[in-house]
Amino acid sequence: MQRVSLPPIGTAKAWREAARGFLAAGVPPEQILWGDHAAAPDLFVGETVSPKAGQVSVPRSFVSMAETAVWHSDPERFARLYAFLWRVKDAPHLMSDRGDADLAVLRGMEKNVRRCQHKMKAFVRFREIGDPNAPRRSFAAWFEPTHHTVEPTADFFVRRFSDMDWRILTPDVSAIFENGKLTFQEGHEKPDLPEDAGEQLWITYFQNIFNPARLMVKAMQSEMPKKYWKNMPEAAFIPQMIAEAPARARAMAEAAPTLPPVRMDRVQAQLSAFSSAWNGPMEELPAAIRACTRCPLHCHATQAVPGEGPNRADLMVVGEQPGDQEDLAGRPFVGPAGQMFDRIAGEAGLDREAAFVTNAVKHFKFTARGKRRIHQRPETPEIDQCRWWMNAEVAQVQPKLILAMGATAAQSLTGKGTGILKRRGTIETGPEGIPVLITLHPSYLLRVPDPRVREEATAQFRSDLAMAARMMAEAA
Repeated sequence: MQRVSLPPIGTAKAWREAARGFLAAGVPPEQILWGDHAAAPDLFVGETVSPKAGQVSVPRSFVSMAETAVWHSDPERFARLYAFLWRVKDAPHLMSDRGDADLAVLRGMEKNVRRCQHKMKAFVRFREIGDPNAPRRSFAAWFEPTHHTVEPTADFFVRRFSDMDWRILTPDVSAIFENGKLTFQEGHEKPDLPEDAGEQLWITYFQNIFNPARLMVKAMQSEMPKKYWKNMPEAAFIPQMIAEAPARARAMAEAAPTLPPVRMDRVQAQLSAFSSAWNGPMEELPAAIRACTRCPLHCHATQAVPGEGPNRADLMVVGEQPGDQEDLAGRPFVGPAGQMFDRIAGEAGLDREAAFVTNAVKHFKFTARGKRRIHQRPETPEIDQCRWWMNAEVAQVQPKLILAMGATAAQSLTGKGTGILKRRGTIETGPEGIPVLITLHPSYLLRVPDPRVREEATAQFRSDLAMAARMMAEAA
């Protein structure tokens, strides 16, 4: 059995050299008793000098992990590192084995040391101890790290404060930087450091950046553990700031502006644009629709086409938009699709004259090709803008059932315009809770090239109209 006692300064290098020598000599982990300078001597083991360093090849990832984990405060860290090194020399793939329990412990140590280094960089508070007018000003700080992180973290302070002399004193190892040279000494007792005039300015800043409305005590203590508070001047004010947070948050809310921000004004204007506010008499609604300029479609269409039919119809029939002939005539359902609807409605026993017929979009959307105007499907913004008039017509007519023909009508009335072939023949909920019967648009029947498919779709359309007729009869 061999014993190795590692020094408190230069620990990483000392462990690396000892481990390399033992590994080269083939000494197994169970034959080595690792310890640091503070470990009590074993009664049955004599002090042994480690074998001379030899050439050993190990994964770089292990070297990187060991150079960090070796600074952990766990007294078993040296033995754990060597035991895993003994295994990994013959099985380098272990460094990527997430299920290995020994590797998991070492990775945890590595993470804890890095976290402790981060805390040291954040929570060391220097106070000036020398002459402020000297060529190199001198500062000192007292810090109590959780792990042995002074030596591996000292280079950070050298890079950041290279133009001054400083010392970071801890109970374990202290870092001294004087005249551009870094040295380490064994631990000190806590010194009586002088007051620093700059601390009051820092405390004032710290108090003013504190946001009481976003106070989360557990999250704050996770980032700034209470064990560090006693050596941080600003921490003395944290309990008071926490106690006053509720009252300060209420005061902030009461002092907030009462007018909504510009962004909220735009949101509210957009919402109001999509909800119908028409409350005029029924006879004035068609004229209001014809004068509509809510979306760009009015720029090219001949006119807007309002719905027509009884003022209080039990059935409302909603199509997509006016076609070429409807745009010229100013009446809905007078073109080829409307004529097909009239014919099939008669076959299904549906009284077209008793229904209020209209379209989800009131202007004709088209692309000009020579003298022809080719129908274009309305887009969602156009459907949304025209819902103003759709809702107004529904509110005026108050139907017991709405027949939605095609994707545009379904989107306007139910908010969803997809899957019409699967949804047809079903009842969904529309504006003001009115039932909506989904069906095909008659223009679809005119466009289907396959005679067999067209015949089947026509039969389905006729069946849906017959369902609507039965529902009207039952409601009468």
